[in-house]
Amino acid sequence: MSFRFSWVLIFLIIHIGFWLIYQSKRNNFIFYRSSKKVDEIISSDLNKNKIKIKNRFLFFGIVFLIIAASGPQIGTMVRPIERKGVDLVIAFDTSISMDSEDVTPSRLSKAKFEISNLIKSLKGDRVSIIVFAGTSHLYLPLTTDYEAALLFLNEIDTEMIPTKGTVLSSAISKGLETFTDENDKFKVMVLVSDGEDHDGRAIELAHKASKAGLMINTVGVGSKSGSLIPIRSKKIASNTVQYKRDNKGKLITSVLNENNLRQIASAGGGSYFWFSNSAESYLDIFQAIERMEKKTISTHEYSEYEDRYQFVALVSLFCFIMTFIIQTRLKKL
Repeated sequence: MSFRFSWVLIFLIIHIGFWLIYQSKRNNFIFYRSSKKVDEIISSDLNKNKIKIKNRFLFFGIVFLIIAASGPQIGTMVRPIERKGVDLVIAFDTSISMDSEDVTPSRLSKAKFEISNLIKSLKGDRVSIIVFAGTSHLYLPLTTDYEAALLFLNEIDTEMIPTKGTVLSSAISKGLETFTDENDKFKVMVLVSDGEDHDGRAIELAHKASKAGLMINTVGVGSKSGSLIPIRSKKIASNTVQYKRDNKGKLITSVLNENNLRQIASAGGGSYFWFSNSAESYLDIFQAIERMEKKTISTHEYSEYEDRYQFVALVSLFCFIMTFIIQTRLKKL
């Protein structure tokens, strides 16, 4: 049992307090300071028992009125709720090339911004996050807690994985390990990367993943013209930016490898998307997920209290009516 407006119950305490004070100070029948003889004369034609009964009805009428005004909620109404969606695994490339700034403000920042909007738009889907560079790690297990997913997403950077390089196949392999059941049609991976791959097995593994029921969508972040790769270190002054060089000392330009990402998406039974400088690039991915067949992820019962003030108000009304019906004067013969 609960009360919608519990603060109203304060008046119940006040009412009972005044009633107790009245009872303790009442020496005579009607007037506090009148003599016993005067009281007897005044009350000679009154029925003292009925007056007491009438006062009781008045007291309880006010009590039940206050309780009704507080909005009592008794009992519960139970409704089953099904949560339908897909299992979505987001694989984030955290290699150093994702710091390139051919997309504003950087490839990684742009990807995090768009994916955060995607997560905010989800309805019932479970989401998981994988981070990868030279190796891959399950960063966030499957969950429907989108607030937690956004907190984890915000902390992603290019220094998370010490093993340098980019191995796309390791991310796909880790994605397959994320799922604990064999249901087809309901598993999708969003692989966010600039397309660089130092392994070459991603297309083959994407084909196997597709047969296992995992749809792989790829998202390219970057531009065809490419960009230098900034190197930021705590040892370097904050206003100084150096750029990555090869063994011969030449500056390295990181270019978006769209062809590789398209082939992976095709082998994985998914689609290729591109995060450009335009706003709301995530909408195409969201619409693709919305078109997918959904499964029942969880079923739970939602219970809420039902308002029951009506019955209490009727009892209060009955008590007040009784105070008018009860006759306190003695009938004269």
